[in-house]
Amino acid sequence: MLPAQRAQYLQALGIDAWVPRASTPPRPLAAAPTAPPAGPPGLVATPLAVAGTWDALRAEVAGCRRCGLEAGRTQTVFGVGPTAADWLVIGEAPGAEEDARGEPFVGRAGGLLNAMLRGIGLARESVFIANVLKCRPPGNRDPSPREVAACLPYLQRQVELLKPRVILAVGRIAAQSLLASELPLGRLRGRVHAFGPQRIPLIVTYHPAYLLRTPSEKRKAWEDLKLARATASAGSRESDGHGA
Repeated sequence: MLPAQRAQYLQALGIDAWVPRASTPPRPLAAAPTAPPAGPPGLVATPLAVAGTWDALRAEVAGCRRCGLEAGRTQTVFGVGPTAADWLVIGEAPGAEEDARGEPFVGRAGGLLNAMLRGIGLARESVFIANVLKCRPPGNRDPSPREVAACLPYLQRQVELLKPRVILAVGRIAAQSLLASELPLGRLRGRVHAFGPQRIPLIVTYHPAYLLRTPSEKRKAWEDLKLARATASAGSRESDGHGA
């Protein structure tokens, strides 16, 4: 990426260009449950026989009637991106624009997410982007625990099929659902968690919609992105046989 292009992306984020002082390794993974987490305490993902291939899983999601949200949806929002992507970005739930277009993170929030990714050298088309919920909650309200429990197995299957090197959980609800935690986002970000039995590195950051309302937090989001980039790079070196 040309320096001028990178500067434009960072300007969109409202932050100064970052120049590394020295090469530093990512922070060690935090302890994680041996089984895939299924949301805040007391929330258990509703069991189902989830399809075993991408095409079958997509068809299963499209016909889902598990939580009642199908009554108000235009279409399901399965997720977009290459099925061999190293990065998985997970948001909360589709909004009105996402429901209409069938794609996560569109509109102004999607534009900011694109700028955030480009700021660390990633094109939107190179990552897989999905949501905890595949259907839009009425009025863009927060997902209920029951809805998360019903939909989470689909996301867990997407993770199993994708096998990403790093997961970026975007926003409070995505972070709490994936980490089975009720801690506020501010206490979950800033370190590397591990998701599921594969212990996939997971980093938490702010939702672009929140950053649009609270631009003063963009610098913290930039720190999260740098941590995610360093973690993914470390995973790449290890998988290529160059790890410690």
